[in-house]
Amino acid sequence: MTKPKQLSSVLAAALRRLLGPLVRVLLRNGFSYKAFSDVARAVFVEVGMRDFGIPGKKQTVSRVAVLTGLSRKEVQRILAARARTGEGGEQRERYNRAARVIAGWVRDREFADNQGEPAALAAEGPGASFAALVRRHSGDVPSRAVLDELLRVGAVQRQEDGRIRLRERAYVPSGSELDKLDILGADAADLIATIDHNLRAGASDPRFQRKVMYDNVPRQSAAAFRALSAERAQQLIEAMDQWLSQHDRDRNPAVHGAGRVRVGLGIYYFEETLQQDSEDK
Repeated sequence: MTKPKQLSSVLAAALRRLLGPLVRVLLRNGFSYKAFSDVARAVFVEVGMRDFGIPGKKQTVSRVAVLTGLSRKEVQRILAARARTGEGGEQRERYNRAARVIAGWVRDREFADNQGEPAALAAEGPGASFAALVRRHSGDVPSRAVLDELLRVGAVQRQEDGRIRLRERAYVPSGSELDKLDILGADAADLIATIDHNLRAGASDPRFQRKVMYDNVPRQSAAAFRALSAERAQQLIEAMDQWLSQHDRDRNPAVHGAGRVRVGLGIYYFEETLQQDSEDK
């Protein structure tokens, strides 16, 4: 059995590794320790209230105070001040809309050319237009707003004949720090939630969590692997997107079944220089 001191030591070491890249982002964007501490306290209270109640009993301020180590007064203050302001909601919704449109453009045969690739589309008009693509895959949103966003990040290009051509098969918000920071919260949270699940229920109900890594690769091979992994990962993501779109009730109303589950697969590439490059001998 793991002893409390051992557990605390391992958690502290894991937390230091986890916080290193995050603190780098925070400091680069002028986010102070005081601001971080305020957010951390609020999250401790919110998670304590939501996830750590006793079955059959209403969660109390006193129990949350014991769980978190905060005073009852501080817990009450945080709960009283908590308001669902939807922070980052605008960035997140813009990301979701744009990502859905590109995914639909890539997989939907109606918007493909004779080679099965995403076709260049007229902005509006009858048939397979960009406006029709947005209506089908992004709902009741003005197509002009989606087009402006995709033009802004360089995912599409307007041709001389006025048609819209897809340049990137995935939406990466390169022009806005707000968009990127919102994705940081969403994607990192999903990864940590998967790790948490595997810690608690991995033996009986494992979720896929794998990585491949070598630590003595020359920079030339690292560049080649970066390109290879991007190509193969994009192929896999598109295949998974195709499968999920067929089983999502918003995309396919014919799907039957109980409950509502958010499910997906995330892939990321990592690279770290461990020492100064040296010339091959």
